[in-house]
Amino acid sequence: MAGAGNPRPLRSGALGMRQVYQDLKTGETRLAEVPRPSAGPGQLLIRSHASLVSAGTERMLVEFGKAGLIDKARQQPDKVRQVIEKIRTDGLMATLDAVRAKLDEPMPMGYCNVGTVIALGAGVHGFATGERVASNGRHAEFVAVPANLCATVPAAVGDEAAAFTVLGAIALQGMRLARPTLGEAFVVSGLGLIGLLTLQLLRAQGCRVLGMDFDAQRLALARQFGAETVDLARDEDWASAAQAFSRGRGVDGVLVTASTSSNEPIRQAANMCRKRGRIVLVGVTGLELSRADFYEKELSFQVSCSYGPGRYDAEYEQKGHDYPVGFVRWTEQRNFEAVLDMLAEGKIDTGALVSHRFAIAQAAKAYETILGDAPSLGVLLQYPGAAAATPADAGAATVVATPAAHAGAPTGAATVGFIGAGNYAGRVLLPAFKKAGAAVKIVASASGACAGIAANRHGVELASSDARAVLEDPAIGAVVIATRHDSHAGLVCEALRAGKHVFVEKPLALALEELAAIREAYAGVGAVGAKDGRPVLMVGFNRRFSPHARRMKALLDSVAEPKCFVMTVNAGAIPPEHWTQDRDTGGGRLVGEACHFIDLLRYLTGAAIMSTQVAAMGAAPGVRVRDDKASVTLGFADGSIGTIHYFANGHKAFPKERLEVFCSGRILQLDNFRKLSGWGWPGFSGMRLWRQDKGQQSCVEAFLEAIGSDQPGAVPITFEEIMEVSRVAIESAELARG
Repeated sequence: MAGAGNPRPLRSGALGMRQVYQDLKTGETRLAEVPRPSAGPGQLLIRSHASLVSAGTERMLVEFGKAGLIDKARQQPDKVRQVIEKIRTDGLMATLDAVRAKLDEPMPMGYCNVGTVIALGAGVHGFATGERVASNGRHAEFVAVPANLCATVPAAVGDEAAAFTVLGAIALQGMRLARPTLGEAFVVSGLGLIGLLTLQLLRAQGCRVLGMDFDAQRLALARQFGAETVDLARDEDWASAAQAFSRGRGVDGVLVTASTSSNEPIRQAANMCRKRGRIVLVGVTGLELSRADFYEKELSFQVSCSYGPGRYDAEYEQKGHDYPVGFVRWTEQRNFEAVLDMLAEGKIDTGALVSHRFAIAQAAKAYETILGDAPSLGVLLQYPGAAAATPADAGAATVVATPAAHAGAPTGAATVGFIGAGNYAGRVLLPAFKKAGAAVKIVASASGACAGIAANRHGVELASSDARAVLEDPAIGAVVIATRHDSHAGLVCEALRAGKHVFVEKPLALALEELAAIREAYAGVGAVGAKDGRPVLMVGFNRRFSPHARRMKALLDSVAEPKCFVMTVNAGAIPPEHWTQDRDTGGGRLVGEACHFIDLLRYLTGAAIMSTQVAAMGAAPGVRVRDDKASVTLGFADGSIGTIHYFANGHKAFPKERLEVFCSGRILQLDNFRKLSGWGWPGFSGMRLWRQDKGQQSCVEAFLEAIGSDQPGAVPITFEEIMEVSRVAIESAELARG
């Protein structure tokens, strides 16, 4: 990733962009050159005019990044506990790799953006290209934002004012929860950007407002906006001031917009309130509450969630399903609109809140400013030339991520293109392919940014936001598909038809109809075999390639009689709202992950699966997802049986994966792909590795060996076996759902 002062040049003629990231390991602010995103379904593609740095939230992120490992740990004790548990189950080295990978993930910054719509994704209504919109887009020259997180900017509102829309919505949502009425007395504790916006909104509501802060400049602005103030830096008696301000009754409510680890703002709020007063936390504070403070006055306390109803609801934010206005009057988007209306009417003054302006190329200086000792408030990033731009073609961009990285590399089967650059692709698959000697030419992802970062980190020549850049490149012989589950089958079909070898992350498909489409596409290009140039199809069923599984296979092949398998998977809980739990998006966890273990048993038996039975947890109050707490029993053609207990309701300290095999008076036990123990096996009692190995590297190497082989049919897993395992996984999920 290039530093903020000297970004890498883009490929000639390519339309890339600059985007601001935070390095969590060092705290350094970086400006990366990445492909511009494409407008996905339900999204707007926006060319940025301005974006606002949130001095509170973003400062905390930068300070966290600059902290040492010990300080990071102190700030996140829950994460420390998770690390300790992972060391116990997965081993020290695997845990260290996971921690390093997490800290190596650059964090995109910003959530207050205004710009011009240049393209509309499928299914978008109510917006048009060429109009200005405010959104929660990042600090980037182009952003792709779901439609429900955008709002049209009135002509009377300038770009700089519109950049305050999202922060204004945060303030507005906090105020709505406090339910102020005309004439009530309110305190705003903490006069940063959100606090000063909250103050103005309360004044527009007809409330009297008392502002509290340590900063003299912010207190002066509060008075300019019609509030009375308390200077905490001068030890002014806030309790007496609140009593006098409320005419001896206690204030009606307090909106805490401060950012501090101290519990003091909440204690002060409780002290200042009248009986049955309302306290709403909009900022971040300590939350060690005193029961007596709240009990005696019957105080209400509520934490406000960001912009309003819809926040963190994938159905609303990502899928575009709006709440009926008759039942949810004020959603995130409708709060955006309300703020913009107030800006247009001059009821909110943002001009006085801007302290600094920087061009996007000076992003590093902007963050130095909010961290420095000099006073700062609203820090704007500007995008020169953006306002005069006309709506452009929505086609995605391909840029040079690592110049000359691919120069002189041969083209052919082992020249690889990646579609998908998420966590697993960037942390596991890309390094594995590079280590195995593959010439990775291009990485593509819809966001563009993920592709750019992954390509830069791993020395890949090109990054793109368009999968077609991979599928249509004649130099690429093999395609790696590591996108969201619902896109796998379609991309596999396209890649096969393009004559590419395919390595697709599990699952292969989410429905039997998709498997049928893959079979048809595959039939259209002929049977597997690299010798005649026909494609190899591989699914990332890596468990069978682990050294422990291969040793088990060698031992079990020496026993002729049927075997009994018990696979226990302590899967861990995932919220019902997570995309992997969604039937249409992730397919559910039996399809999305349990397929690994179906494949492992299929490999170890070496026999076809003849029967499938599933028992899922019964319906009960509080059980929203049943198919991630299920037992799958498989019957094999050789008489073997295997049961996969896939349970998401266990404890994290217990190992995730355990396999037991019983046969011919002998037992094998595999614990979490670290330790294999045997009883009754001549010459074998156990095998232990110094670190966990689930076979990811060997799986990739087997695929590359197959596509480079001179032997027809030299494939790690046959096409029919892949289809069989995928079919059984889909059928198991259907049976679990009832």
